Amino acid sequence: MGYNVAVDGPAGAGKSTIAKLVAKEKNYIYVDTGAMYRAMAIHFLGKGIAPENVADVAGACQDADVTIDYEDGIQQVYLNGENVTDRLRTEEVGNMASKTSQIPAVREKLLELQRGLAREKDVIMDGRDIGTCILPDADVKIYLTASVETRARRRFEELKEKGILCDFDEIARDIKERDERDMNRATAPLRKADDAHLVDSSHMTIEEVVSAICGYCK
Repeated sequence: MGYNVAVDGPAGAGKSTIAKLVAKEKNYIYVDTGAMYRAMAIHFLGKGIAPENVADVAGACQDADVTIDYEDGIQQVYLNGENVTDRLRTEEVGNMASKTSQIPAVREKLLELQRGLAREKDVIMDGRDIGTCILPDADVKIYLTASVETRARRRFEELKEKGILCDFDEIARDIKERDERDMNRATAPLRKADDAHLVDSSHMTIEEVVSAICGYCK
């Protein structure tokens, strides 16, 4: 039986960055569930399906195979045999994933793989509903958050460093909208599990956040 750490929180809270560092520190396998949903989003975008068309989204799940592998200790995400890791973090894919992740057929498609990994390995898994739905019996649950302004600033700086033109106010509005959508969706809404440790990283360094979370783990 694996040792499981669940990290939940809103968009832009740094879940992926922090979870990867904790995994390295603790020698866990890092499972980025958000990346798996983004891979599904790439599948839907490739087929030209609108996220509002639930029936078509559900149908498209039938011919989507999302798998993960590790190369030199780094997670790689494959969609129908194609490595799509470098396409996962675009705004278009992120927005599509946020909208389609609430569709039951999409969640059911990925749930078995996620739980299977957790049963077999010591994992740290991050997403929107890990501690509440995916791994309700996780050994450690973390709710990682930060203010909207902090998250927007981080995203703004990240895009600027990549040479991508962006608008801070637009990014902040998008984050607020995604928070509202994620927290109020009918299926597995984003919320802090009752037994989760709250970590607000608004005024913490990455090292401080990693240390705090490692302190809760074996």
